[in-house]
Amino acid sequence: MFKILKYSFALALLALSCKEANKKQALNTTNTVANQRPNIIYIMADDLTTQAISAYGGIYKDIAPTPNIDKIAKEGMLFQDVLCTNAICGPSRAAILTGNYSNRNGYYKNESGGKFDDSQWTFPQEFQKNGYQTSLFGKWHLGTEPKGFDVFKYHNSAGQQGHYWNPTFNENGKDVKEEGYATNLSTDFAINWLEAERDKENPFLMVLQYKAPHRPWQPDTKYEKLWEDIEMPYPSTFNDDYKGRELTAGDTEMTMEYFSRRDMKYEEPANLKGKEKIQWAFYGAKRGEIVQPEGMTAEEGRKWRYQTYIKDYLACVKSVDDNVGRVLDYLDENGLTDNTIIVLTSDQGFYLGDHGFFDKRFIYEESLRMPFMVKYPKLVKAGTVNEDIITNIDFAPTFLDLANISTKQKMHGKSFKSILDGQAPSDWQKGMYYHYYEFPYWHHVQPHYGIRTQKYTLAHFYYNIDVWELYDLEKDPEQLKNVIEDLEYSNIVAGLKEELKDLMRKYENDKSLADFRNITDKDFGSIVDVKDDETSVKDVITN
Repeated sequence: MFKILKYSFALALLALSCKEANKKQALNTTNTVANQRPNIIYIMADDLTTQAISAYGGIYKDIAPTPNIDKIAKEGMLFQDVLCTNAICGPSRAAILTGNYSNRNGYYKNESGGKFDDSQWTFPQEFQKNGYQTSLFGKWHLGTEPKGFDVFKYHNSAGQQGHYWNPTFNENGKDVKEEGYATNLSTDFAINWLEAERDKENPFLMVLQYKAPHRPWQPDTKYEKLWEDIEMPYPSTFNDDYKGRELTAGDTEMTMEYFSRRDMKYEEPANLKGKEKIQWAFYGAKRGEIVQPEGMTAEEGRKWRYQTYIKDYLACVKSVDDNVGRVLDYLDENGLTDNTIIVLTSDQGFYLGDHGFFDKRFIYEESLRMPFMVKYPKLVKAGTVNEDIITNIDFAPTFLDLANISTKQKMHGKSFKSILDGQAPSDWQKGMYYHYYEFPYWHHVQPHYGIRTQKYTLAHFYYNIDVWELYDLEKDPEQLKNVIEDLEYSNIVAGLKEELKDLMRKYENDKSLADFRNITDKDFGSIVDVKDDETSVKDVITN
């Protein structure tokens, strides 16, 4: 009996030992699989444009290089033709998060012009559901509290626009006042989470979104006088006269004449409060309010405003570049580089004096094109350049595809994972649909829709004018000549209009012009008189 009991006990111990071994093996297998799933760090700067990144070349590349951002391009893939479907901050972010055009995600305009529906699906929620740790740091700017993130800390002042200095952040539902410079702080939060808070056994998705280089372009103290003793070069289209585009490009409030005292860093008088304080700071942003030192001619003042603006803007970009370097260094030092996908982009492009503009909104190249680059050693060949047309609605399905996450969620966008692998599909899109709705706030840019192919840009400005524009991007890459009336382009125009109609149907936005105008008027209210498509504009609201 003793021998039988002894034998039974030994069998039980063996069975328990095998069970524990199997459990450990399963756990190790799970951890191995988890570790094989790529981490993703999505970095987005606000209003960062290709002209300000030295990897893209341009007139500032030697004066204001961006070596850390360039490193992502050099060790990954640089995209030349990533395009924004609605070139304005909030709607672009909504399109990126949902993989859908504004007409499906419901967010057409910035704050006061609508509200992002936070009950809808976003790609971080899908990552979270599939075992990824998710975090958000920096700018959110959708008027809601983020969903799909285990941890978040976002700018929560000035309508979620945030402030450069000593900003208020919403940290997991509670407002916290921080001391310091916003670009540095956002990176501090991100690296602290990577180092001390995340579970290092599981993959992560981290969204790091900088306020910079958004208006009012306030540099870190150490960079305030970085280019004080030089004159920055001027873009070749700086003195654009808008010939043939008088009612569109020529009728905006985003030229060098619309910088405010705050933009130009005028010292505010003491003891100003409330409305008086705001009126003083924003003087210059309306028609007829010119800010410049006394004694300057109009041309001298215009150049002075540009020089102030461009130096501040590029100094803000320099801090972004510094902080991108901090993130890359952390990954290298902690053995995370090989299994981490780094994405760097912006919410759209921006004008740096091109066509005499600042800001964005137009279908024209400088605002339409988004900087975009991806570094992922396991998939992306270093030093590659891609020129396929990709749009911001394609980001979400691509990220999910890279993480091997399947979803039944309906999206307008398509994954371009195969492009990252150097295998562009034969049926990849040859043109993209664009639509901008906001008017006249801010900057008085006419609502318009259009199609952009690799050779042409066709646009229809429709709110209270009826103007079509066509640009031949091969012959006129700077888009100075509207050739819509040239007979030699008549067949091209007809073909592009058919392609545009097809895209509008495909993306469920083939509405009437009256419907589009109603979208513009909603929330802001009707703020211009529209009678029989007359071109005259009567402002009803003056702020």
